[in-house]
Amino acid sequence: MRTLEAAGNISVGVHPEIHLLGLTVDADIVTSTLLAMAILLFLGFRMRAKVTDGVPGKLQLMWELLVDQVNDLADTAIGPKGRKFVPIGVTLFLFILICNWIGFIPSALHPGVSGDILPAPTSDVNLPLAMALFVIVWVHVESFRARGIRGYFRHYRQPYVALTPINVIEEITKPITLTFRLFGNLFSGGLMIAVMVTLLPIFVSPLGELVWKPFDLFIGLIQAYIFMLLTMLYFAFATSHDEPEPALEMSH
Repeated sequence: MRTLEAAGNISVGVHPEIHLLGLTVDADIVTSTLLAMAILLFLGFRMRAKVTDGVPGKLQLMWELLVDQVNDLADTAIGPKGRKFVPIGVTLFLFILICNWIGFIPSALHPGVSGDILPAPTSDVNLPLAMALFVIVWVHVESFRARGIRGYFRHYRQPYVALTPINVIEEITKPITLTFRLFGNLFSGGLMIAVMVTLLPIFVSPLGELVWKPFDLFIGLIQAYIFMLLTMLYFAFATSHDEPEPALEMSH
């Protein structure tokens, strides 16, 4: 009975909307995305202003550690030519991490009744889908550059011509799987908090949310890393003239 009552109180995917030029815009998601972008730009410009060849500050150490990690990943997956993809890897990781962690901010006016004023924008399918499409389009552009037109279309026939339809379907599903891997985990985290707040007694629900939130932070970190990792692997496969091992293909 309690579960049925909760089902009637939990709203999924309801956002304050703005109608602009025939389009429906989720105002809270756009606000959160702009906030994440502003934080990312602030961190970038702040680091640029404080960068030094001497003893680095904490912010510079953070950037250097992140860039070094993505550099190592690019060298391992792609080789020296993969260095040109390091900026997109760093940007995606940091932007997605900020977007994921924005949901940690308690911004609901009435927890369990009203939604967050600043929800995690990656918990809405539109932002992960936009980033996934951006990445996949860029991957195909790099594949054209690395393989040429004939090489690009020829790789769909590897290792056998009969597998061409499967290879095409795999390319089509890449942005879909990339989207729902990020969106699903972030959305489920927010849904879990909503369920706990609704099902648990009012004096216990804040404790349940307090316990779940740190775990949600860890999930946000892991998902940002996975999105960045898969992006670098896609670039590696797209710019390689050798077909990836089946085990690697299955891993993503």
